[in-house]
Amino acid sequence: MTLPLGPDELLSTTRSVRKRLDLDRPVPLDLVRESLEVALQAPSGGNSQGWHWMVVTDPGLRAGIGEHYARSFASYRRSSVYAGNAAGHSAERQAVQSRVATSADYLAEVMGRVPVHVIACIAAGEELPRGNQAGLWGSLLPAAWSFQIAARARGLGSAWTTLHLRYEKEIAALLGIPPHVRQGVLLPTAYYTGETFKPAKREPLDQVLHLDRW
Repeated sequence: MTLPLGPDELLSTTRSVRKRLDLDRPVPLDLVRESLEVALQAPSGGNSQGWHWMVVTDPGLRAGIGEHYARSFASYRRSSVYAGNAAGHSAERQAVQSRVATSADYLAEVMGRVPVHVIACIAAGEELPRGNQAGLWGSLLPAAWSFQIAARARGLGSAWTTLHLRYEKEIAALLGIPPHVRQGVLLPTAYYTGETFKPAKREPLDQVLHLDRW
């Protein structure tokens, strides 16, 4: 059963869920499979469909991913791109970024306990292509976003993160992912708590819209 959400509402209220992931409620694998069936309808370059999906439910494996993620997050937290570093922005933006940072901190602490880890992968070769990789990742990431939307429609929340990629080889070894298959995004997935999802505040469209000329 899916939630009665129109397309605009579904697209604009599918948020990264971190603090509101239910760590204790089991997630039926059937819901994950349904969401992945939707994801497989996403476009890919040349209709290549080179994606692969790691669905991790084993507690020990999730804990192992969580340990690598926590180490990667610790480095990220000390970096200039950490979400909590919003100096120079308006007070309103600083408040928003502070909330994002707090929720990201929390996810790093509990990643290993999130009931399902979905890792979107793609056959790419041991060495990534040089130069522009838009064609490669453009054949995977739309499907990952489709999974998030489909999961939201089924009462599941997820968060988009790539911080695990700092330890991509270690996680590949943990999960038996072959060298020619590369990971694109980690989507920790669980039932969510609360029903107050709403569109996020964004900068006005006209600040980023360019018609005919830059």
